[in-house]
Amino acid sequence: EKKMMEKICEKAKTLRLKTIADQLPPVVETAENNNWSFSKTIAHLFDLEIETRRQNRIALCFRQSKLNEKLTIDQFDFNHHSSRKKQKTRILNLMSLGFLKEKMDIILIGNPGVGKSFLAKAAAYAATQAGIKVLFTTAMDMINHLIAADADHSLLKKLHYYQSPELLVIDEIGYLGLGKQGSNLFFQVISQRHEAKSTAITTNLPFADWGKIFDSTTVATAIADRLVYNSQIFILEGPSYRKRTKPANP
Repeated sequence: EKKMMEKICEKAKTLRLKTIADQLPPVVETAENNNWSFSKTIAHLFDLEIETRRQNRIALCFRQSKLNEKLTIDQFDFNHHSSRKKQKTRILNLMSLGFLKEKMDIILIGNPGVGKSFLAKAAAYAATQAGIKVLFTTAMDMINHLIAADADHSLLKKLHYYQSPELLVIDEIGYLGLGKQGSNLFFQVISQRHEAKSTAITTNLPFADWGKIFDSTTVATAIADRLVYNSQIFILEGPSYRKRTKPANP
């Protein structure tokens, strides 16, 4: 009996059913003690394997996302400003991730500190918890990586890196101009993802000022047209949440 159990465990490992291989002896013992049917025992073993794989996928999605924090919407203060209150239903809907199925883009516009990045990161974290492939980057980081890749002839590979996630979050667009090469590379990323995958961007500039970010009004218009075509736009207002007055220590 013991040898047979060892053989089954080896076969499970050969089939890469690691959890079944690890859990088989204790599960069989539990099944015998509780008079489980054969089918119930088998079903339980497969449930354990499936759940472990689900947890591993979630952990991998978070690791690959480059998110450095686990932000959730319950940490978001909707009372901070009326623009948050007004859009509460839309913001909560955003966290349900329906936009990903529709390959919809998300654009968050507002001054520094109003909660744009928080919402983008919270949606991205929610996606990792659903086992969805996500990548978070700042605009400058992405452009610097693409320019470097262009210089060492690995641009196609790097473009694929930004094209493959189901959700790409590009944070902080507008703080620095991207120059001609940077603007063209940004346009390539957006064009490749357009109507194929969802992109979320945060920016401190309204569309009318995008010519300042992207080298020319023509490129800015082409990028904006693609992003606006199938998107949800959130405009956040009010003072910086980071600069709010903290209660004095007693």
